[in-house]
Amino acid sequence: MALVNQVTIGDRALGLSDLEAVARRRARVVLAAEARGRMEAGRSVIDRALADGRVIYGVTTGFGRLCDVSLPPGDARTLQRNLILSHAAGVGPPFDVDVVRGMLFLRAAALAHGCSGVRPVVVDTLIEMLNRGVHPVVPQQGSLGASGDLAPLAHLALVAIGEGEALTPGGGVVPGREAMAAARIRPLVLEAKEGLALINGTQAMTAVLGLALVDAWRLLEAATVSASLTLEALRGVRDAFDERLAEVRPHPGQRLVARKVRELTRGSHYMTRAGELRVQDAYSLRCVPQVHGAAADALEWATRVVETEMGSVTDNPLVLPDGADVLSGGNFHGEPVAFAADLASVAVSELASISERRLARLVDPTLSEGLPAFLTPGGGLNSGFMLVQYTAASLVSENKVLAHPASVDSIPSSAGQEDHVSMGTVAARKTRDIVANTARVIACELLAAAQAVDLRAGAAGFGEPGGDPEALAAPLGEGTRRSYLEVRRHVPYAADDRVLSGAIEAVARLVLEGRFGW
Repeated sequence: MALVNQVTIGDRALGLSDLEAVARRRARVVLAAEARGRMEAGRSVIDRALADGRVIYGVTTGFGRLCDVSLPPGDARTLQRNLILSHAAGVGPPFDVDVVRGMLFLRAAALAHGCSGVRPVVVDTLIEMLNRGVHPVVPQQGSLGASGDLAPLAHLALVAIGEGEALTPGGGVVPGREAMAAARIRPLVLEAKEGLALINGTQAMTAVLGLALVDAWRLLEAATVSASLTLEALRGVRDAFDERLAEVRPHPGQRLVARKVRELTRGSHYMTRAGELRVQDAYSLRCVPQVHGAAADALEWATRVVETEMGSVTDNPLVLPDGADVLSGGNFHGEPVAFAADLASVAVSELASISERRLARLVDPTLSEGLPAFLTPGGGLNSGFMLVQYTAASLVSENKVLAHPASVDSIPSSAGQEDHVSMGTVAARKTRDIVANTARVIACELLAAAQAVDLRAGAAGFGEPGGDPEALAAPLGEGTRRSYLEVRRHVPYAADDRVLSGAIEAVARLVLEGRFGW
């Protein structure tokens, strides 16, 4: 992936690659000139409405169930500041810095549309916080997903107004005003509507899910690589990946995955034909295109939803693009993102589930085509990869609990005014956790498959297990050879029992870095 050093907002659609560049790679954010003009025009609509004495939700009224309480324009600044202070009621451990950066980035991008009625200085401040490394402490829990991510975004906005807490580069915590002063950023004094515009949106759930999807796509590739390596270690039947099967059931993901398995295993000495050793393989091997392919199609849909949300205006009320009116609506409702998160949770869980089943076959001497029990030649004295499979099974079962959809739940709030909510941030957070678990499951399979390849190559006369990796990789396919060698660059063959926890974690990190791409 080419490194992106700068991302411009306000002049084009944004994608997951932009989110990752800003959130994780610290790309600089720049505001497009035309966005500044749009924001100035949108702000003038709010100013005119105030001058005309119009009643506008959250500008001259209270919030939520208090929307019918009218307030004089002279209270505008106090109203917006109080909103931020009162809504910063989040609890639990804070979000990681990449999520906080994603929230800042996406909120700035949403406001840059000019439909929120904020002054350009509001977006300038968020951008400066990103570019100068001012990262608010944002508790993970407390969002209902409608009206958007109120609590998380309020904690984000606290630091922008010189309140709250921020993280130091070393991981410590300092008062928000101190962090802003150190970065030479002047805290905002909020004008009418600006506090509401900062917190009424879906940027917490979208940032969490967007970054989880970046990782999920890498998991899909790594899972297909690990499946291909396992296929070779178990002398799988290549017929199941014939392109003609996908032609008569033309789901895009199935066709893609079948083609990638063919490419990864091209030239393999281990793959067999139907009837050569057995007529067909078990489902966890034979149905990789169907299962991984369905996951790919689900992730494709979830990605479209998230990228649409990244380019949307999600607060309330909104200044229409033509400047003719200010309308109250429900763009803050996180249902689209919640559905996408729940589907992604199921898809990624299935990648882990089928990976663990392949791993179970590798360690079972009745199913592994002549490999020793638990992939250790000294079984009895050594337990080999027995507990690696246990760990994978535990993570898969944990995923099953986490994969329960959050979006089917709703609890009324604000005295019944906000009587249906999305739970989108809960859905996104559990998707993130499932992704982390699945990376470890795939790491378990990659380690076991590499161990099996050493043993298979040794039995076939290509070298001693644990010997020259290049020689042991010679019988593998073009793509699986690269991945086997990547494992061996970091984790050696296990001739005898040793602690494998660190190896699993190390390979899981490599998976999330994209080192096992297809």
